[in-house]
Amino acid sequence: MTSSTLWQPFTLGRVELPHRLALAPMTRNRAEADGTPGPMVAEYYGQRASLGLIISEGTQPSEDGQGYLNTPGIYTDAHIAGWRGVADAVHAGGGSLFIQLMHVGRTSHPDNTPHHRQPIAPSAIAPGQEMFTANGPLPIPTPREMTSADIASVIAEFRHAAASAIAAGADGVEIHGANGYLLHQFLSPNANHRTDAYGGSVENRSRFVIEVAQAVADEIGSDLVGIRLSPAMPLGGIDEGDAESVRAQYRQLVGALAPLNLAYLHVHHVGDDELLRSLREIWPTAVVVVRYGRTREQIADDIDAGLADIAPLGRFAIANPDVVERLRTDAPFTELDPATLYAGGATGYTDYPTLTAS
Repeated sequence: MTSSTLWQPFTLGRVELPHRLALAPMTRNRAEADGTPGPMVAEYYGQRASLGLIISEGTQPSEDGQGYLNTPGIYTDAHIAGWRGVADAVHAGGGSLFIQLMHVGRTSHPDNTPHHRQPIAPSAIAPGQEMFTANGPLPIPTPREMTSADIASVIAEFRHAAASAIAAGADGVEIHGANGYLLHQFLSPNANHRTDAYGGSVENRSRFVIEVAQAVADEIGSDLVGIRLSPAMPLGGIDEGDAESVRAQYRQLVGALAPLNLAYLHVHHVGDDELLRSLREIWPTAVVVVRYGRTREQIADDIDAGLADIAPLGRFAIANPDVVERLRTDAPFTELDPATLYAGGATGYTDYPTLTAS
């Protein structure tokens, strides 16, 4: 790596980071059946602590928030105890842990949740996709449209989850408003057909996201909170319309979130550099940007271009727990084995070698 900006320290909210790299949040399906992250999860994150900012996999704030098998939760005492082990491992390696709070909304199946209830969503619209369950892939059922009481309850769940994350020793939380999950469903006109204050206009579709962010910031402090957005990301059956519609939605949303002074905005970028540049201009604090398909040589490009402050790593970091050292020394990367991403167990999770082990 030749970019000197990548190795500059950075202050993110209350956290002092040693450089501009981070671990991107990635589902790995290694939690216990009850959602508790066990010692193997702590080992995994601890191995990658040199990345500085460790953003965890999506972590459900409630039973309704779970979509996939063996994903972690952060709403019970057992969850808090499990995450405390993760936080301790990350801190021992010199890193800082932000737990990503992810409510999947309609992207779920009753077979995968503790209570086996129908998924909830802004509107009773199925995504038209399948969900992997213990019985194999099954069609995702039509969700139940959330009532006003449901909306208030989910906001309270995010608040409780944020407090639980801090109780577990995390340095902050990231609100997942991206990738086709619940908050993204409220933003998308093809998933949100509501006619109340949470649907219709771009302002109304933004309302739930803003209220979640405000509640979490009120609970733990705005400088301990990041939020992830993915404009135009077509995951989970989401279709946000043409480029101008997407730009209108996200410029309004980010403008409304900006006064909260959250620690960072995390953009899962799919190619609209004009929109990214305008969001950067609106946002008052740090911007974190991850792009698909970056090469090793392109990791610092958005930082060098002034579009981002931090560049999270995904696939590179999975297969190379010491990716920071490999970048600093121009050492070769280990290749990722896609077959083990969600396979369970240590294989493809904690057994990737370091340079020393190699």
